[in-house]
Amino acid sequence: MDRRYFGTDGIRGEIGTYPMTPDFVLKLGWAAGKVLANQKNPLVVIGKDTRISGYMLESALEAGLVAAGVNIRLLGPMPTPAIAYLTKTFRASAGIVVSASHNPYQDNGVKFFSSNGTKLADETELAIESYLEQDIVTVKSSKLGKVVRVDDATGRYIEFCKRALPSDIKLEGLKIVVDCANGATYHVTPHILSELGADLITVANSPNGLNINHECGATSLDMLSKQVILHEADLGIALDGDGDRLMMIDHTGAVIDGDEILAIITKHRMNDETSGQDIVGTLMSNLGLEQSIEGMGLNFHRANVGDRYVMEKLIENNGILGGESSGHIIIRDRIETGDGTIAALQVLRAVIETGRSLHELKHVMTKYPQTLINVDLSGSVDVESNNQIQQAVNDAETQLGKRGRVLLRASGTQPLIRVMVEGQDENETAMLAAGIAEVVTAEATAAS
Repeated sequence: MDRRYFGTDGIRGEIGTYPMTPDFVLKLGWAAGKVLANQKNPLVVIGKDTRISGYMLESALEAGLVAAGVNIRLLGPMPTPAIAYLTKTFRASAGIVVSASHNPYQDNGVKFFSSNGTKLADETELAIESYLEQDIVTVKSSKLGKVVRVDDATGRYIEFCKRALPSDIKLEGLKIVVDCANGATYHVTPHILSELGADLITVANSPNGLNINHECGATSLDMLSKQVILHEADLGIALDGDGDRLMMIDHTGAVIDGDEILAIITKHRMNDETSGQDIVGTLMSNLGLEQSIEGMGLNFHRANVGDRYVMEKLIENNGILGGESSGHIIIRDRIETGDGTIAALQVLRAVIETGRSLHELKHVMTKYPQTLINVDLSGSVDVESNNQIQQAVNDAETQLGKRGRVLLRASGTQPLIRVMVEGQDENETAMLAAGIAEVVTAEATAAS
């Protein structure tokens, strides 16, 4: 069966537009509760990021779950990975996050974690969707769920993150600028870094419900880059609105993306043999990352785009480290989901233990120039079976040889074909990408 509502990362949309409406989310809570109701003493933990609509959706979920007879622990504003961790800590049946991650405040979403802190299985999501087609039936009053607010959730997660580093690692002597994206890490990550001894400058940590991800955070790095240079800091840390992405800035103001972060962590953890033999990236991971990992004598695997697919590939290969260029980094021997703060601490450990700057460490891989062109589909065209498009791709791949690669990928949310060409020469990749995009446009127009 195809999912009607669930995407790769829960259900997401603009507030006030179906399905991000209070009535739908109330029913979503009830449907999830019905799926969990067969368990003994079902319990769900709920957390959210800092966008203004979070309170409304949290209340709607709460009402639906209680109506289905499920008990609730409310965590308040917390990073997404913290909710995954606390789901396991409380031995909960599931965890729910009210967040639209790196999206602007007008959007929101609902995503679920299983009892072991991973994304829900497909069959569970389909079971929830089946109940969405039914009318809400409230359990007897004696069976209604109970709601308790957890007052020490922040402290629990802070201590968990600090334990991700050896006890003898301190950050004294490091000047760090951290950008919290006015999101869910605003009251967590600065405390962790300060308690570990860093000389800390914190920016974008005053959420007002409307400023989450606005010109700040992991998807908007100009401000952080300027702050690192202004304060003559050693490095900058940028998280997104729900804290599961990490991007970094070196002391020169240059961006360190998810591919480089994954390479740095992998290389450093080879010293104590905790990197594992199988590292997972995605179809969009830079070719330089693949070559770097293979140069370390490790195996590199490409998953579909999306952290849930990275996790699936890690499980399939019994891997420990994986991630995306966008900054979702999964470190499975620490936590079973992407965690920006945990990933940042792993990089800081490498800086401390090697005595090398982030700028020096990033040279563990050489990034290949990438050209990405989004082609608007005016008609319906199957790029896999279209002879003209495939010929253009084959010609480009022949020209590049082992010096690069070509990827065509349909957008999961828009009528677009993403044409990506990667190679050693920036001008060559731009020319080849433009040529393929021109063919895709022509074939799509002809099909309309």
